[in-house]
Amino acid sequence: SGADAIHPGYGFLAESEAFASACDVAGITFIGPSQHALRTMGLKDSAKKVMVAAAVPVVPGYYADPDATEISDQQLATKANEIGYPLLIKAVAGGGGKGMRRVDSAGDFQASLEAARREAQAAFGDQRVMLEKYLIEPRHIEIQVFGDSHGNCIHLFERDCSLQRRHQKVVEESPSPFVDQSLRSAMGTAAVAAAKAVDYQGAGTVEFIVDADASFYFLEMNTRLQVEHPVTEMVTGLDLVEWQLRVADGEPLPLTQDQVTLKGHAIEVRLYAETPENGFLPSIGMVQRMDWGWTGHRPPGIRVDTGLDRGDEVTPHYDPMVAKIIAHGDTREIALARLQNQLMGTVLQGPGNNLVFLQR
Repeated sequence: SGADAIHPGYGFLAESEAFASACDVAGITFIGPSQHALRTMGLKDSAKKVMVAAAVPVVPGYYADPDATEISDQQLATKANEIGYPLLIKAVAGGGGKGMRRVDSAGDFQASLEAARREAQAAFGDQRVMLEKYLIEPRHIEIQVFGDSHGNCIHLFERDCSLQRRHQKVVEESPSPFVDQSLRSAMGTAAVAAAKAVDYQGAGTVEFIVDADASFYFLEMNTRLQVEHPVTEMVTGLDLVEWQLRVADGEPLPLTQDQVTLKGHAIEVRLYAETPENGFLPSIGMVQRMDWGWTGHRPPGIRVDTGLDRGDEVTPHYDPMVAKIIAHGDTREIALARLQNQLMGTVLQGPGNNLVFLQR
């Protein structure tokens, strides 16, 4: 095509060190972080070690040395007993809940370990796992960060992504109703420290698990634009993809930390081709009708992002997300009311989907 730069989207391709390297070899600008950042933050165990060195709090657990020989099952079981139950076995590579198992007792550990390794190998070609203390009823709160090639790095506030199924997000909002200004400042500072630890450039997300007492722990860093970036765009009035392009072209960040402001409240839901009544299993089929319920102008405060239309096929080869529906308002209550109105007016016919689930 003659392109001199490529935007890898917000899927796992955007986190592929091999793809970034191939772009470099071809003389094409990869619109994303450096290969060093992708490599370091792409594996959860090496990322945790960098965070410890940067004084960013991490969840108690066992994180293997990436350069060391993998320890035996018995040694892992001993580590698990030291951490205490319940705990999570997690693949060191990838995400999306793949290769992850919750273990509630020592008697379940071996079977869960074998299952997690099988799934990790199938999904990521890497069967290595780590262990992590399981926090009861935590909140999943992430901080949007942005860095440039001039040493600048800032955060663009938080997103609350606690509403999930099968370890994948369904509803995301900003700001979090749980976070006060003190916690927001502390988490933002920690997220920027995490990004600076790998000289991060471009858009990234530092994900935290937050306990009921507001203690927060580094979970992982997504070295890409997130699916839920529209809620940040709605509450800041900024175009994050434009920022990505400017940073990739060598420009400094357009704003400093104190110039970024939070305006109103935004909530996003993910419309999936899946069947909530059958364990949220993915669904396939042709889109027979997709209607957003408005004629002419879009309602105020509403945004819809989708790549499908009537006649398109939902296949089993890709993520089952069909669209993202985002609502913004001066208050959380207004945003919720606008979102509910939009969902009630939305029609999707063809593949099984979670529209009624989202309405409820």
